[in-house]
Amino acid sequence: MQTPAVPAPASDPSVPSPGAFQALATARQLAKRGLRQLLAAQVARTALRLGFAATAAMAVGRLVMGEPVAAWVVPVAMVFLLAACLAGLAADRAQASAETAVSIGLRELAGKRLDEMPARQLQALSVGGVIMSMQRHPEAVAGLAVGHRAASAMMAAGPLLAAAALFLVSWQAALLVICLTPVMILFFALIGDAIRRRADAQERAFGRLAGQFADRLRTLPTILANHAMTGEEAKLAQRLEAYAGNTMGVLRIAFANAAIIDFFASLSIAILAVFLGLGHLKLAMIPGFSNLELWQSLFILMIAPEYFAPFRRFSEQYHAKAEGLAAADALDGLLDVSPVAAKALPVLDRLSLALPARGLVAVVGPSGSGKSTLLRRLAGLEPGGKPTPGAHPLAAKEIAWVSTDAYVPEGTLAEAVSWNAGAVDRNRLEDAAGAIGLLDDALLPGGLDAKLDKGGANLSGGQRLRIAVARAQLSVRTVLADEPTAKLDRETAEAVRRMLLEMSRKRLVVVATHDRDLAAAADIVLDLTRNDTVEVAA
Repeated sequence: MQTPAVPAPASDPSVPSPGAFQALATARQLAKRGLRQLLAAQVARTALRLGFAATAAMAVGRLVMGEPVAAWVVPVAMVFLLAACLAGLAADRAQASAETAVSIGLRELAGKRLDEMPARQLQALSVGGVIMSMQRHPEAVAGLAVGHRAASAMMAAGPLLAAAALFLVSWQAALLVICLTPVMILFFALIGDAIRRRADAQERAFGRLAGQFADRLRTLPTILANHAMTGEEAKLAQRLEAYAGNTMGVLRIAFANAAIIDFFASLSIAILAVFLGLGHLKLAMIPGFSNLELWQSLFILMIAPEYFAPFRRFSEQYHAKAEGLAAADALDGLLDVSPVAAKALPVLDRLSLALPARGLVAVVGPSGSGKSTLLRRLAGLEPGGKPTPGAHPLAAKEIAWVSTDAYVPEGTLAEAVSWNAGAVDRNRLEDAAGAIGLLDDALLPGGLDAKLDKGGANLSGGQRLRIAVARAQLSVRTVLADEPTAKLDRETAEAVRRMLLEMSRKRLVVVATHDRDLAAAADIVLDLTRNDTVEVAA
């Protein structure tokens, strides 16, 4: 006999969205203090290098011309050089420290975001994508927020200091190097756009590669059992080749960008050297380049490279910028839960059902009807309306969860089966594992002493599911099982059914299933086939 469930007052299952995850904005906030220290050290290094250039040019010029050199010039030049080296060391340490702090902070916030993510969305994420994002992307974003931003700031401050120093000796020389700046900026814009496109393609290729690699590791036992290793190696090699090609494309453009900076720097220095040489040889009277002392000419030639050095450092950071922007977009896409909402399931939101203290309850219906969602709501893993447990309240600590994504610790099969079950006799472990074929599995040699990788990476979905069933059998908790007979052969599936039925005689077992035999053996069947009602068969 079938009777409709009693509807409960409608409620809004939605929760306030935490908002979009903004990796770049977050990284810039984290980088503020370290960036200030880095810029201070870099400005000090530039100023000290200019001081060394002035004193060194003065000493060398006077020595070449046979003029006396003041006693203080050489010691001061050495002090400037040593101080510039120390400032450079401090700048490098400040950059490394700031980028490390930003990447650690960003990774912690991203981990917290994953912890708060709804179970539905967390399960939908690619394992390889998550691993890659958490390991690689924070460093790339930190490089953009610290290294590239510092290079951008110094591209303004460094040339200004160098131009000011040139202006003190020859404003014409300062004007000459300044006139080449707009041309370089134009090339930056053109090449930067090309690098960004290549970096996006590189990031997508790496994401696909990481996802495929993680998936293949997880399903390695199945691949080996089906002798499909050769085909999977070919697919992985193809992805590796695509990623390598995209990486080389980015590097080629980055090298071209640096070559352009070197060309303009060399051209300007060559022009300055020619004009200064003509002036000293009295072959041409060029305003600003004639009638200069030798030390002044040497000073101009030593300062010119300092003018272009920030542009070169900025060009070297273009790759970091493109990689950081692509990484920030990837992190935002991975962790942005705001546009992803749970599927509207008004049937579950209105459902009010008293669950018994023991017995087997089967939740059936087509894919997408809400079976797994109902289990997650019962377990408190997903917000929203949920059946009223009646006299048998459910708590997270009283639930044994059974599914293909059940937790598996690193260690032995015995440790995985007995995890979170307290002290368990080895005979009980052997009975539970043997009852569902874990001890006879050729891909788990060693019985209870079989070695399992961290997270069960060397297990198939069916093996992981059977471990969860055996673990549930050893506990006294309420069992929530999501497709407990999926991915199993007929004999093993029948063994799992028998174990679930045995457990249901002493406690509540709720299963979401497409298995008709399992549903037929249930005491209560919740049919979610229709979108407007839930039918309960007792």
